[in-house]
Amino acid sequence: MPNYSETHHRSLHNRDAFWRERAALIDWETPFTQVLDYSRPPFARWFVGGRTNLCHNAIDRHLATRADQAALIFISTETDQRRTYSYRELAAEVNCFAAILSAQGVGKGDRVLIYMPMIAEAVFAMLATVRLGAIHSVVFGGFAAASLATRIDDAKPAVMVTADAGMRGGKAIPYKHLVDEALRLAVHPPAKVIIVDRKLDAGTSRVAGRDLDYATLAARHEGARVPCAWVESSEPSYILYTSGTTGKPKGVQRDTGGYAVALIASMRDIFCVAPGETMFTTSDIGWVVGHSYIVYAPLLNGSTTIMYEGLPIRPDPGIWWQIVAEHKVRTMFSSPTAIRVLKKQDTAYMKKYDLSGLKYLFLAGEPLDEPTARWASDSLGVAIVDHYWQTESGWPILSASPGIEDTPRKFGSPSFPVCGYDVRLLDETTGDEVGTDDKGVLAIMPPLPPGCMTTVWGDDERFVKTYFETIPGKMTYSTFDWAKRDADGYYFVLGRTDDVINVAGHRLGTREIEEAVQAHPGIAEVAVVGVADQLKGQIPVAFAVVKDPAKVATAEGVAAMRRQVMDTVDRELGAIARPGAVHFVTLLPKTRSGKLLRRSIQALAEGRDPGDLTTIEDPGALEQIRQALQPTAVK
Repeated sequence: MPNYSETHHRSLHNRDAFWRERAALIDWETPFTQVLDYSRPPFARWFVGGRTNLCHNAIDRHLATRADQAALIFISTETDQRRTYSYRELAAEVNCFAAILSAQGVGKGDRVLIYMPMIAEAVFAMLATVRLGAIHSVVFGGFAAASLATRIDDAKPAVMVTADAGMRGGKAIPYKHLVDEALRLAVHPPAKVIIVDRKLDAGTSRVAGRDLDYATLAARHEGARVPCAWVESSEPSYILYTSGTTGKPKGVQRDTGGYAVALIASMRDIFCVAPGETMFTTSDIGWVVGHSYIVYAPLLNGSTTIMYEGLPIRPDPGIWWQIVAEHKVRTMFSSPTAIRVLKKQDTAYMKKYDLSGLKYLFLAGEPLDEPTARWASDSLGVAIVDHYWQTESGWPILSASPGIEDTPRKFGSPSFPVCGYDVRLLDETTGDEVGTDDKGVLAIMPPLPPGCMTTVWGDDERFVKTYFETIPGKMTYSTFDWAKRDADGYYFVLGRTDDVINVAGHRLGTREIEEAVQAHPGIAEVAVVGVADQLKGQIPVAFAVVKDPAKVATAEGVAAMRRQVMDTVDRELGAIARPGAVHFVTLLPKTRSGKLLRRSIQALAEGRDPGDLTTIEDPGALEQIRQALQPTAVK
């Protein structure tokens, strides 16, 4: 068997043969005629001419051999519901949902926006959409109406799918009023809204002619059979919005064939889950991890996937380990933040369950600190695999690949480049490769491998300018993360190069949060920076200039203004973007040319040296930041 180094080398230097082998893992209605078309750099088209369908590969092709095997296990500790869907039962649900969407006029290339909690119907909706050759855009259920409206106007969906409410910590989180407000704000609202009524929000109202009840429609279309729409490999399967350095989120566009091939290959090469085995991924379908490793990869692979609605410590901190034991989970995928939460709990909750079937715990979403990795390894007695990727990549960029070779792992490192990725560490000013243990920008030489974003939805120019024109003299994809590589070839990710922060594995643009804060009529100017946090990795901290300083002259005034600012952010973006702290100052530190010194502000907030300040316009501004951060400052 070839080892990792040989396999990775082959994936870059004999690319066609490497990916042709992996493409044989899925069904093609029409065979592809070319593995890669890279005639228009940096745009890559994979498996050209091949026609396939994500839903067919995730469900239909398994019905002959594993129709009665569990496909989706839905567990909610919020509503005390559990339901297992076999591949046959999942096929019936998805066909029914596809018939519902088709009856509303949804067809090939149309968009369906899904704003849902972690319930099985969200999976049905995603699979039904791609079954029709349509394009889904899943929006995280925690986003506020204004953020939802922005995504509606960019995607221009024909239909929206939502629920009356989500649940968190035993409390209902109503969705419908947010949907109504978003549709009022949107310039291009969908004609129809399909609502899954969970009976959690008694105040849910319906708009006649627009709002449709899912249960009523499902009864009407029960037993329906909807054929898969075969699409060319490069046709989009979904749009997923991610934060950037501007206030406008980017719609990451994913293809169909390349994504399917990359995901099923990763199940074998990286995650070591065989058909029939169970994978438990603790993310949310609103994020890329949920798309790739709750929904698509396990089902493409003929495995069983677990979808969990609830907290890791409710009803008690043993709930995840109970699920692992009961369902004989082979591979678990979670985030460092979640493991840090569980690290604070009594290990007795973990020890009471038989975890002998658990082989791997994969962790991603933010840098994994060594103490957390070591605790998880010692407490669970399983292999901990730190790995690194992004919404844009759709699947891992850096990881150990134990399905190819079980290489030794180092705590704090996501190991090596995954097969297909030509990773480089580049100097941000010269574009030259950096040396051993030197910090550089983590970059990927194109073409990007299958499964990665193909463009920004509706904006090819932004795709090129944002990702391929930031390194001087080279057309290379920038991850916007700093990293270094040691003498053994192991990579260590150090943090962002741009103004995007990573809160518990979720990327938030500082510009988005700043715009939300400035929606408060009393705020003149604001700077938001990401500050290191032991639990969440980073938290946003805001420094705001008020229009009327008298309003924050007293402790009571400061507290009132802070509450108002927090409420404004909740309303504009959602609670996920709420700053961990808001400090009030009379001016912000800037250069003489007017550029905000965000890195200096961040350094002070983290207790570090603010760096070279020779270009600062007014040193007093930085002193105000220092004073605001003092424990004795007016709170």
